[in-house]
Formats: sequence, C-alpha cells, structure tokens
Amino acid sequence: MDKKITLKSVLPVLFGFFVMGFCDVVGITATHVKEDLLGAYSPEFSDTLSNLIPVALFSMFLIFSIPTGILMNKIGRKKTVLLSNVITIVAMFIPLIEYTFVMSLIAFALLGIANTILQVSLNPLLTNVVKGDKLTSSLTAGQFVKAISSFSAPFIATFAAVALGSWQYIFPIYAVVTVLSTVWLMFTKIEEEPVSEKAVSFSGVLAILKDRTILLLFLGIIFVVGVDVGINTASSKILMERCGLSSLEAGYGPSLYFALRTIGTFLGAFFLAKYSSARFFKINIIVAVLTLIALLFVSDKIAIFAIFGIIGFTIANVFPIIFGMAIQARPDKANEISGLMITGVFGGAIIPFLMGLLSDYMGSQVGAVIVILASAVYLLFAAFALSTKRTAVSS
Repeated sequence: MDKKITLKSVLPVLFGFFVMGFCDVVGITATHVKEDLLGAYSPEFSDTLSNLIPVALFSMFLIFSIPTGILMNKIGRKKTVLLSNVITIVAMFIPLIEYTFVMSLIAFALLGIANTILQVSLNPLLTNVVKGDKLTSSLTAGQFVKAISSFSAPFIATFAAVALGSWQYIFPIYAVVTVLSTVWLMFTKIEEEPVSEKAVSFSGVLAILKDRTILLLFLGIIFVVGVDVGINTASSKILMERCGLSSLEAGYGPSLYFALRTIGTFLGAFFLAKYSSARFFKINIIVAVLTLIALLFVSDKIAIFAIFGIIGFTIANVFPIIFGMAIQARPDKANEISGLMITGVFGGAIIPFLMGLLSDYMGSQVGAVIVILASAVYLLFAAFALSTKRTAVSS
C-alpha cells in the first residue's frame, strides 16, 4: 500500500522535471528570433541582440535563487513549485500575443524567473516523497526527464512549424504540458516536514565565497553552465553559417547535443561508481577542450554534428560533480552552498552575451566558439587545481 501511494506522489514530481527542461528551448528560439526579427533590423548586431534572450532567462538565477529559498520556507515546497508553473504558463503565451524582440525578452525573463523557482524548489519537494537510498536514483531520474525535455525541443518546434504552420506554436504546446503538470501536482497529496533550519541569506552566501575552494567551484558552475547554454545557443547558428542549413534543419544540432548529454548523464552514474569524481572530471574536460579546439576549424556537416555530440557527452556530468565537490568541501554549510551553486547558473546569461559580442565583432560564429573554449579552459584549470588541493589536504 505504501509503495503504491509513494508512486502516486513521485510521478507528478518527476513530471515537473520535464517542465524544468523548457528553459533549453532558448537556443533554438534565439536562432529563430535572429532570423525572423533581427536579420533586416540590425544585421551588424544580430548575434549580440539575439543572445540577449538567454541573458534575459539565465540572469534571473542570479536575482531569484536565494529569495526563492526564503519564500519556500514561508509557503512550502509544493506551493512554490505550483507558483513557478503559473509563471511558466503566462510566459508561454506572451510571444503569441505579440511576437516582437522586446516581448520575446520579456517572455524569457519570466521563463527564467519560473525556472529559477522550479529548480530551487523541485529537488527538495522530491525529498518529501522519496526517502533513504532511493533518493539518489530518483534525483538522477529527474535529471534524465529534464534531459529528455531538452532533447525533444527542436523536434517539437519542427512539428509545430510543419503541422501547425509556425514554430511559435511550441509555446502553447509547452503551456498545455505545464497546465497538466500543475493540475496533476495540485491534486497530489504531499506531506512536507515543518521547516526547522535557518533560511539562506545573502550575507551567508557571500561569506562562503571567502573559501578559495568554494570560489573555485562556484566559478566552475558559472562556466560549465556557460558552455552548456553556449553550445545550445551557437550550434544551430554554426550549422547555418558553415553548412548552409535552414534554421529548422540546424535545430537538430542542439537536439543531438542534448541526446548525447542525456546518454552521458545516464552512463555517468556507472562510471562514477568505478572512478573518482576528480579523475572523471579531468578526463571529460580534457576531451571537451580538444573537441572545442577542433570546432574552430571544422566545416564538414557530419563532423560538426559529431563534435556537438562529443561535447554533450563529456560535459553531461560536470555540473553534478562540481556541485557534489562543493557540498563535500563544506558539509556544515550545505544549505548556503546549494543556494550559491544554483545562483551560479547565471553563467548562462554572461557567456552567451560575450559570445554574441565577439561573433558580431569577428563577423563569424568562430567568436562564439572562442568564448565557449575559454570557459572550458577554466574548467580544465579547475579540474587540476582541485585535484592538487585534495592531494595537499591528504598529505
């Protein structure tokens, strides 16, 4: 009986991870907005402007992560998740009401707020319905569901364009899915434990950054999210520029990236059981850096698709590895560190903006690849610096 009740509670929470993956539609959206609205309006600044869309989304993580933790302590985890869904639904209808560049920015800023609230509250909500040794596998299952959502976005956009007449109908499709998630969760009974721990504060977060290891890891989160969002944002543009593909055909670039990232996430659990996280981190990031160097020069379509797949596979587990290292470094500050690491997701705003500036300056997507490569080089530095710190502590 308990098992059946637990399953009823777990499934609607896991389905929330599919909604969490909606933020990754930002890559193909930036490509379409550049093509639809910015090509004739401001061709010399089209990359800079179109990349403001991921900036609008991911900058919200910097602003709203810690306040969400405080709000969650007041109204509860389930209500916080439901609030994020309501904001998501509103955001999804804005491009249909008026499809302009400004309205697109507003829509993705709202989606960023919603996704921030969801990422901060959904994982803790899962701990209310899954206990003990099943929690880790359930969290992994949630990330797997999110990866499936990210992977399917280009296919849904293509379906919307072919069957419904415009790629923009991906937004009401997402709105309907979010409504279903909201209703399902709303009518699911979940008992939450009373909050006994102190709310995370801005001052507490800033104090932790004085720890050099935590600072190194926090910057790692910024740059790994930057690489992830950077590839998502630039992959379609690279295929269009070098291979002459249409925006819809080029949309399969980020789709392949997310497919391999999904596989990498799944297989990472097995590899991490055999190898240390530090060693796994180093091996993967070395391969990622070498692959990004190749991306500077390659123009063959199949080779470019393969490169996106390799990067997706190698980068898949870097975020959880860094997150885990941070918690292990200061277990006494687990709550503060969790808030800090989610705040670091705003790297998805900084890196694409720099990519757009350099791409417009150089007149080529090579500029975007250089920025992504620089981010990966920092991760390579961090992987070896963290290994050195651990060796020093051990001796």
